[in-house]
Amino acid sequence: MHGSTSPGWLLVALCAATGVYCLLRMRSTVEAQRRSAGGEAVMGFGMAAMAVPAAVFTPPVWAWSAYGAVFGATALHSLWSARTSPHHLHHLVGAAAMVYMSVVMAVSPVAPGSHHHGGAGVPPLTGALLLYFAGYVLLSGVRLVPAGTVAGSVARGGTGWGDRPELARACRLSMGIAMVAMLLTL
Repeated sequence: MHGSTSPGWLLVALCAATGVYCLLRMRSTVEAQRRSAGGEAVMGFGMAAMAVPAAVFTPPVWAWSAYGAVFGATALHSLWSARTSPHHLHHLVGAAAMVYMSVVMAVSPVAPGSHHHGGAGVPPLTGALLLYFAGYVLLSGVRLVPAGTVAGSVARGGTGWGDRPELARACRLSMGIAMVAMLLTL
């Protein structure tokens, strides 16, 4: 994505950290955590790679096709996995959004001195994806608020980092926020 350098690096750091945590979740003893962690790690690292500021590194044109292929395969896997878990429908939308952004970046290079692709206005698909991910971010944020607990009173049982559902939700929230930021700069 071609935004400012400082926010771009913050976005890279956020997405990469999320990808690393998702890799840790793949070692979880909880099967549901392991099942979704791989796809989320791919999304986190892919988003980090796409968010590197253009002032630092502009990938070759073929790289956008490679991103599209990786996220297309991720979308197909999510579609297949959605048969057993509705959560994978969100993965499908996220992967499809990444394919869309890859295509836009490949066919509409950034004009010198510009930070945005394409013409005037927000394309309908970009707007729909922005609405979806903004809603997802708001819903995810609400789900992070503990119901009926006082801050610091949550029991900290013997679960490992990969088995903490609130951390997994926080990572998904982070990736949702990053997706909104990336779509806004498109």
